[in-house]
Amino acid sequence: MLLCSGAPDLPLRPVRSSVAAVQARETPLRKDRNVTSAIPFPAAVLLPGTGSDEVFVRAVFEGPLRGVGVPLIAPPPPPGAALAEGYLAVLDTLAEEHGPLLVGGISFGAHLAAEWAVRNPDRCGGLLAALPAWHGIPGPEPASVAATLSADLVADAGVEAALAQAAAGSPAWLSAELGRAWRRHGDGLVAGLRVAAGRPSPTLAELSRLAVPAGIGTCTDDPIHPTKVASEWAGALPRSAVGETTLAALGADRESLGRATVLAYLRALRQ
Repeated sequence: MLLCSGAPDLPLRPVRSSVAAVQARETPLRKDRNVTSAIPFPAAVLLPGTGSDEVFVRAVFEGPLRGVGVPLIAPPPPPGAALAEGYLAVLDTLAEEHGPLLVGGISFGAHLAAEWAVRNPDRCGGLLAALPAWHGIPGPEPASVAATLSADLVADAGVEAALAQAAAGSPAWLSAELGRAWRRHGDGLVAGLRVAAGRPSPTLAELSRLAVPAGIGTCTDDPIHPTKVASEWAGALPRSAVGETTLAALGADRESLGRATVLAYLRALRQ
């Protein structure tokens, strides 16, 4: 279940940045809609994690991006086995329509955005990567194993039984997100989970050649998307910063993860 790993739904805690400590409610992200953006792109195109959807992407990123004058494009997931290649084709189409893009996503969506950016450095102007789960071939990485186990469970028991089992060990907000998104994926859910579980993300060497500003967002208490991986991505990318929040904060305020990632990007932009 790559949307996020489970954690108790605790009160909101401040968002932290590895560059400078910034409290979530003190950040200057709320601006007038007519502001001229400091980010020179017509839109940010952000992709969801495995088994998730564009509804969650909007909940996380739409407000923080609006605060810096950047509209969000959040395409719905392509069905089933077409998940990865379908999203890469969507990014190609949007780049043809709009020119260079600010791209990114959450978990597997961040992997795909980075993969596209590495392939298309002349069409990518920046990267927003929240909760990267691995680099290179996944192997026994926690998120890959979780996606495989989820696919097996849905295939064997059906989506409703799988959701019931997931709800038993998850906070209410995560259960609700999974329930909406998994049912929307329908018959394509298992194939999509398996595609994500086995697909390599860019290697650190490939990321090191991507010279665009990159904001990396991480939840420091998330064992499925380890902060160590986010730090390794940031260490490889030439212009990058890491923004930190927690699963507890995310449970209370979806935008906490978006703020952490956008603030990190703004710092990388000044490098």
